[in-house]
Amino acid sequence: MSGPGPRAGVLLGVFGLAAAVDLAALAVGSGAGHTVAKPLLMPLLAGWAAAQRAPRPLVAALLCGGAGDVLLLSGAEPALLAGTASFAAGHVCYLVLFRAHGSRYAVPAARAAALALGYATVLGATLVLLWPDLPAGLRLPAAAYGLLLTAVAYRSAIRFGLFAGTGGALFLLSGTLVATDLAGRPQPPAPGFWVMLTYLAAQALLACGTVAALNARRAPAVTYGEMRAA
Repeated sequence: MSGPGPRAGVLLGVFGLAAAVDLAALAVGSGAGHTVAKPLLMPLLAGWAAAQRAPRPLVAALLCGGAGDVLLLSGAEPALLAGTASFAAGHVCYLVLFRAHGSRYAVPAARAAALALGYATVLGATLVLLWPDLPAGLRLPAAAYGLLLTAVAYRSAIRFGLFAGTGGALFLLSGTLVATDLAGRPQPPAPGFWVMLTYLAAQALLACGTVAALNARRAPAVTYGEMRAA
């Protein structure tokens, strides 16, 4: 896989600009700015991934996120359910990506076991704390979605390493912030800003971490003789 060409660089730069506009709009309470910028974000990141010849499940995961972003702009309950389903489909795409293209040796076995225990503990504690205050009809869907997010966080780390794993962890954090809002728990100022910040960082790190790991894996090894000749 070759390095980023001009088109890929432009797409990533425009994604960064759109992300900055969206976050600024949320910080100042500009609904119009958020409505304009948000639908552009994941298509731009997916375009960058496609330009990098990334695996199709990664591009599909980002496009599912984009569909969810657009649907969640509506406050209607059917749009909320459809948007959540789109994000869930994106998480399934990520899991397919990790299984098909990830390395089984990205992290040592002992660290993988510690991560599994840590994420299981976080998921269990979050459900115990929020369950009584979640709307009854959302409890099981929230638990299932939390399990998906946790699986993505864990598998991204053990299959693609630090950067993708950090993205998976931030995705879990973003989803947890949404769950605390649904449970009526106290929120930080401008809660939408923090949800979107962690979400955008998560998607960017998952995408860039995956592409970087695959590039490194496919790069030809430099032999000692070649180093001396250089």
